[in-house]
Amino acid sequence: MKFSALTDWIATSSVDSRLLPEGRMAGPMPWVVAIMMFLTVLAAATGLSMAAAARGLDADLAGRLTVQIVEPNPDKKDLHIKALTTSLPQLSAVDSIERMDDKEVEAMLKPWFGEGLLSQDLPVPAMIDVNLKTGSPAEIAAVKQSVKSISSSARVDEHAQWLAPLAQLLGSLKWIAILLMLLMAGAMAAIVVLVARAALNTHRQTIEVLHLLGSTDVQVAALFQRRIALDAMIGSAVGLGFALIALVILKYRFTALGSDLASGYGPGLLGWMLILLLPLLGAVLATIAARITVLRVLRKML
Repeated sequence: MKFSALTDWIATSSVDSRLLPEGRMAGPMPWVVAIMMFLTVLAAATGLSMAAAARGLDADLAGRLTVQIVEPNPDKKDLHIKALTTSLPQLSAVDSIERMDDKEVEAMLKPWFGEGLLSQDLPVPAMIDVNLKTGSPAEIAAVKQSVKSISSSARVDEHAQWLAPLAQLLGSLKWIAILLMLLMAGAMAAIVVLVARAALNTHRQTIEVLHLLGSTDVQVAALFQRRIALDAMIGSAVGLGFALIALVILKYRFTALGSDLASGYGPGLLGWMLILLLPLLGAVLATIAARITVLRVLRKML
């Protein structure tokens, strides 16, 4: 049964070639669709990548704190460090802690203060990274209370709070990419409508002959929608190919930056599956738009 349907489709396509003799990729539509699909794939990949980056950022920063012990007296600072490194792991909210080495802290401050901070007897703060189990507000409050009970000058910084603007930016870029995809889909449908109307005007005499031979509007529409769908599929495949090349180059450039956030650029497995389905979705959209347009125009022609 499936083989019979395939042979009927091939036979009908050969009829299309005789009734609609333009060559493949000869008209403007496949090339315009290729450009639209190229931009759509880039927008989809950007939106999916931004969404994945935002989720990864939230997962990495949720429940991560940094305790800064700002104490100019080195003896008191050492006492506070020992007290905190002893008491914090005993809290039920704390999963693990790690004290940053003074050399690491000095390396972080080097761009602003230069080298040799420790040798100049400057009060460099001590830092302790704290990983919470869930990152709930109750756990964060418990850690802050414990830290303040030991050292009133100590500060507790929430990583998620500092990078909240970045997460909001990624979310905004995601929605902008989705909006661009919808606009591209609308533009593609508009192009199909224009092409279908132009094809109907060009082949008006052929359509009249088909009607005299007994063809219905649905049968005539099937000829045009099949041809437009194939052109849309070819153009979408070409646009997808160029977009994939561009995405590979972007992936290489982002990886070369060395940033964890930048190197994680990518839509993920499910995202790639959706991107590879975009040409098929574009062909379906073109088919529906062509069918609706042709049927409306044919009803007005009679």
